[in-house]
Amino acid sequence: MKAEISAAGSSFWLRNARTHAALIQGLDVPQDVDGLLRLDIRIEHGRIAALAPRGTAPDGIDLRGGQVWPGFVDAHTHLDKGHIWPRTRNPTGDFAGAIQAVMGDRGAAWSEADIEARADFALRCAYAHGTVAIRTHLDTYLPHGVTTWRVFRRLREEWAGRITLQMSSICPLDRFAGPNGETLADMVAESGGVLGMVTRHTGGIHDALPANFQAELDHFFSLAEARGLDLDLHVDESGEGGARALREIALTALKRGFRGKIQCGHCCSLSIQPEDFARETIARVAEAGIDIVVLPMCNMYLQDRVANRTPRWRGVTLVHEMRAAGIRVSVASDNTRDPFYAYGDLDMTEVFRESARILHLDHPFATWPAAATARPAEAMGVAAQHGTIRVGASADLVLYGARFMTELLSRPQADRVVLRAGRVLEATAPDWRELDAMVGVAE
Repeated sequence: MKAEISAAGSSFWLRNARTHAALIQGLDVPQDVDGLLRLDIRIEHGRIAALAPRGTAPDGIDLRGGQVWPGFVDAHTHLDKGHIWPRTRNPTGDFAGAIQAVMGDRGAAWSEADIEARADFALRCAYAHGTVAIRTHLDTYLPHGVTTWRVFRRLREEWAGRITLQMSSICPLDRFAGPNGETLADMVAESGGVLGMVTRHTGGIHDALPANFQAELDHFFSLAEARGLDLDLHVDESGEGGARALREIALTALKRGFRGKIQCGHCCSLSIQPEDFARETIARVAEAGIDIVVLPMCNMYLQDRVANRTPRWRGVTLVHEMRAAGIRVSVASDNTRDPFYAYGDLDMTEVFRESARILHLDHPFATWPAAATARPAEAMGVAAQHGTIRVGASADLVLYGARFMTELLSRPQADRVVLRAGRVLEATAPDWRELDAMVGVAE
């Protein structure tokens, strides 16, 4: 297939394809039981020129019923931490162990060269797998955060046209108190970033809210309002009953009439809250228009981990109840080969496959394929460029041999073909050995 597309020139049909109804705009044809429809796609000069029922194309490249997806949008990652596992492991595998391990590694090894090498490696992985847009959270502790943001401003420019890169700050809520908060918010604003934090204090975990939580939260909102910034928050990343920040964030957004976008990630503890509290929280989140991004692989790895004991819960939030309430829900990679998650490759095909299994995003699949494409694109404000297959959009597509959802989700799809502006992307995921010197691996 690669050779055929490469030889087709700038204008050609992809015929006899399948895509999911949640991934496409502007074509109304019958769907199968899983929401898949049959179509032909016309590509001209790097853009999608036409979408037509199967059998329309007079000629072209026969996909033999294989699926076509738009390029993926990964709305929650940590590129500054990525790939440090070989030199800094999490000895306990739990959340507290991850915090301590990353703090130690950051203080000892995060030079500008180190951050840039690991982040560029990660971006090359995502690019080869078919991702077109990424939001990364950056540890923003002064003075170190100044270096990290400088590196990522440079990477954003270097990767422009290949991956749309957004940056969000991340540090505990109490770090925004006093003059440092103004400095952090100014740096984010001057960098064109998103203001982010975690809803815990320095040295703590996500448990009972501190007595001054509401005042600190209001101050955090005020920093964003004064600078016209969107928000992206790490919320309730635990199985503690006292971790109830999500409701307070929604109520604060409603009280203040906050006009920017808000995305909240994790929200794990909602799944162990009493039903009435969970329902009321979900209702307020929906009313406030807050987006939710869930990170099932990382949360299953960290949450409810106790030595010599089998975990009792999945560590993920109430995604079906949220969607039923009209909340936009995305899935994303989160951490990659660092103390928060020892595995992963920024491969959104893997993320969706595992999300479907872990969160039961099937029977029916409904609109869940959009959770890796259109919904995160909307949450990130990049839906005009990314997230759906539609006439006029850049032909940034991922082609699979898999025809049905059971085929797509049963294998890693290592033979996928990625198109960028209608051309076959020849990029491959980089060799792990590239980072050996940086992370202290000896052959």
